[in-house]
Amino acid sequence: MGGAYPVIRECSECSDLFDDQSFAKKECGGLIHHCPECSDETQIKYLGIQHSDGKQAGCEVLAFTNPSDRNVFLHHWRRNSGIARGKSSALGVASNTASVSFKKVASFDANVNHKGKSDG
Repeated sequence: MGGAYPVIRECSECSDLFDDQSFAKKECGGLIHHCPECSDETQIKYLGIQHSDGKQAGCEVLAFTNPSDRNVFLHHWRRNSGIARGKSSALGVASNTASVSFKKVASFDANVNHKGKSDG
């Protein structure tokens, strides 16, 4: 029985009723009390990705200049990272994302080796 139940809300801008769990509302983003037609989401969402070095894992948060670059990068990352592939990882799959523009907002890199000791 999991999952969110739809909630019918009244738009604070145009007073139309809308389902806040609909695909259209999730796609357009914006404030929860604005219908999809009144939502104006201008921010490009950050993308958090996980990477690993040996037995340690780290993560990075990336900012993109446009939604298209974000979607291209995410597609290539999912294909090349081995996510949901088990141990097959990304062997033999190579993609080029040279035309994608982004900057690193935050990063966390593990600073211990696989035995729990500091590398330095």
